[in-house]
Formats: sequence, structure tokens, C-alpha cells
Amino acid sequence: MRALGIDVGTRRIGVALSDPTGTIAQSLTVIPRTGWRVVLGEIQRLVEAHGVERIVVGLPLRLDATEGDAARDARAFAARLAASLPMPVVMQDERLSTAEAERVMVAQDARRRQRRQHRDAVAAAVFLQTYLDRRQREGKTE
Repeated sequence: MRALGIDVGTRRIGVALSDPTGTIAQSLTVIPRTGWRVVLGEIQRLVEAHGVERIVVGLPLRLDATEGDAARDARAFAARLAASLPMPVVMQDERLSTAEAERVMVAQDARRRQRRQHRDAVAAAVFLQTYLDRRQREGKTE
């Protein structure tokens, strides 16, 4: 089960992709958030090019697990994706994924500009990996 992770931001959308077995996530790309048609077209292209069977959208909960404006925006984005694509679209808690992405890139000695350009895609890989690990623990293979 190949999955696409999507980190919805106000300016950029980070995208990560799992391997074909649904075991390992890696950052893929960042899509500028210029308009729904452009973004949807790019996501559809990635889905087709990589044989994606499931989309995992990050849910940016607050540390106390409540939802704010960013979470509502992510849910609305996921709902639009679900209405536009013929595959399951699920939500995954993404708390602290951006901070983890930043730590990973700093540890790899990425320059500040590189970190800024790739942070959203790496964050998507972080929460997509969490999703994949949880599915594996639960024994889900579809």
C-alpha cells in the first residue's frame, strides 16, 4: 500500500511518499499553495506517477490536542481531496513534526535555506512514518 503524506501549510504543501510496501516514508517535494486547481493537479500527477493508494493529511493539533484554525484548514483540505480523488484520505496527528523535521535537517548539516525549502516535505515524511508504523503495529496491510 503506497501512501502519500501531505503537510498542509498556508504557503506550501509538503509531500512525502511511502515505499510500495507501505513501510518507509521519505520526503518527496514541496508544492507552492497557489490555488486549488494547481495544487490538486500536482497531487493527482503524483498519485498517478507513483501508484498511490492512500493519502494521509497531517492534522496540526495543538499540544493539548485541541483543534485551531490550522486543523480546520487541514480538515477542509482533506475533505476536498477526498471528494476529488478515488482513494481513501485519512488524517494523522502531526504535532511536533515540523520541529522534528528541523532537528533532522540540522543534524544533517543542512543550510538554513535548504531547511526552509524542504522543511514541509520532511515534516510530511515524519508524520507519514508515524502513520505507517502504527498501521504495521495494528497488522493492517490493505
